[in-house]
Amino acid sequence: MIKKIENHPIIAIITITLLMLLPNLDTLVVTIMEARNFITAREMVLDGNWILTTMNGLPRYEKPPLPTWLSAISSMIFGTNSVFAMRLPAVLMIAFSGVFMYLFSNKIIKKNNQSIINALILITSFYIIGIINEAPWDIYTHGFMLAGIYYLFQFFEKETNFQKDALIAGIFVACSMMSKGPVSLYALFLPFIISYGIVFKFKNFKKKYIWLLLFIISFIVLGGWWFLYVRQVDSEAFIKIATKETSRWGNYNVKPFYYYWSFFIQSGMWTVLAFISLLYPYLSKRVTNKKVYKFTLIWTILVVILLSIIPEKKSRYLVPVLFPLALTTGFYIDYLIREFKNLKSKKETIPVYFNFGLFGLLGVAFPFIIYFLLKDTLDGLWIQFGLVSVVLFSIGILIFKYLKAKNIKKAFYTKIAFMVAILLFGLPLQKALYSNPNFKQITELKDKIEPKYTINSYTFGGLSPEMLWYYETKIKSIYENNTFQLPEEKQFGLLINEQNIDKLKKLPKNYSYQLIDQFDINYFKKKRKRLIRKYYLITKNSNLD
Repeated sequence: MIKKIENHPIIAIITITLLMLLPNLDTLVVTIMEARNFITAREMVLDGNWILTTMNGLPRYEKPPLPTWLSAISSMIFGTNSVFAMRLPAVLMIAFSGVFMYLFSNKIIKKNNQSIINALILITSFYIIGIINEAPWDIYTHGFMLAGIYYLFQFFEKETNFQKDALIAGIFVACSMMSKGPVSLYALFLPFIISYGIVFKFKNFKKKYIWLLLFIISFIVLGGWWFLYVRQVDSEAFIKIATKETSRWGNYNVKPFYYYWSFFIQSGMWTVLAFISLLYPYLSKRVTNKKVYKFTLIWTILVVILLSIIPEKKSRYLVPVLFPLALTTGFYIDYLIREFKNLKSKKETIPVYFNFGLFGLLGVAFPFIIYFLLKDTLDGLWIQFGLVSVVLFSIGILIFKYLKAKNIKKAFYTKIAFMVAILLFGLPLQKALYSNPNFKQITELKDKIEPKYTINSYTFGGLSPEMLWYYETKIKSIYENNTFQLPEEKQFGLLINEQNIDKLKKLPKNYSYQLIDQFDINYFKKKRKRLIRKYYLITKNSNLD
């Protein structure tokens, strides 16, 4: 199997990505960030808002539309309310990122096996996988930027036939900007440029200046046209949204400068190895290409420093650091594959045994731990539990076997299999954690209640994006600026959160209200109030006019 992967790396990277992420793509609960993006994509298809993007019919210009276009196109094929359809392009983008990590690694390191390792580290890193559910648009901006960097690196290195590399790089960088603005320009591209200048120097540029200028012009024009268009066509809304977004950088979710110093943890199962790969005095003497290792290390550290300068900080903002970090981690794993059998120092071997042994132990212990924790909630899931238990137990045994033989290459690929198995067979078990006895999906409102009473529904103030996504269409608020703006219907439904129920007393005297139902889309016991709405039937009594 390893030989097949090494002989067909691109096919292998794509296959592993799809095997990990496609089968259970619609299993995880839709998050608030996803819901906003999905609603915007749905309204593109249903309302034709492809340029002036909307959410619930209102302008939504916080992010440029390229990823939303891709989700919208996917939804035109698989259904506008399909979570699978909306997430599918992000999965393909992870595969795309993995392929370009391999191509870039092979170009800069010139070692096929190490390049495959780098790509697999990237696509199995914790936040690269979690990005599909937590912040799906980030993978687009950084994935496209990686492709742009790949072609820009060739532009820098070539002495002839470099023209097309400059233009292709400009297109991919523009795609990055059309995914999330200048985020990746700052977080991934700028550190790359600085690191390249420090280590490789900018040489033989006399005949490249014009093409470098064309590169810059191309990504500015292709990546910036949407911003200029919306600024001209809907300037008031655009400026309002842009002002709100930029103000957050300095006063929203502010964290100290050192908040990102544990960044290597975001690589998930590679945490220990990633940390060791950052120890330059140790690893620089052991890598096969010290110059490239130095470059990737500087690139990694600069990403963290530049992100740390910005006051607003969130864990998911660390996604760009996982790209150069995969390269540095790959250097360490390559060293272990070559030399681990010869290592005698416990200082060198213990971290390796701990890293791989931990996952071997998790595999072996998985059936017993999950049974102990979830045995009372596994009804209907026993087949999935049995399957994932057998697979992970076997993988755990194999990891210990390869560790004992000091075969790090096989241990590495078995660890990849561990991640694939967890997502492929284990993800459905999350349903055992659904513990909210009051759960009621808001889709019942459209399917049952509205037809029963032959009414339209409205909302008191804004509706949470998750509820709006599951409601499957736009819904208008009838309470704005502390006053009701009542529809003409004599009877209608109103979704309202519990803390605002007293506001119903502000209805005119000829209106009565009756509680019909409550919708609670909290899957888990922990309640988020924004995911709960009471539903009232509002009636205008004509005899009281």
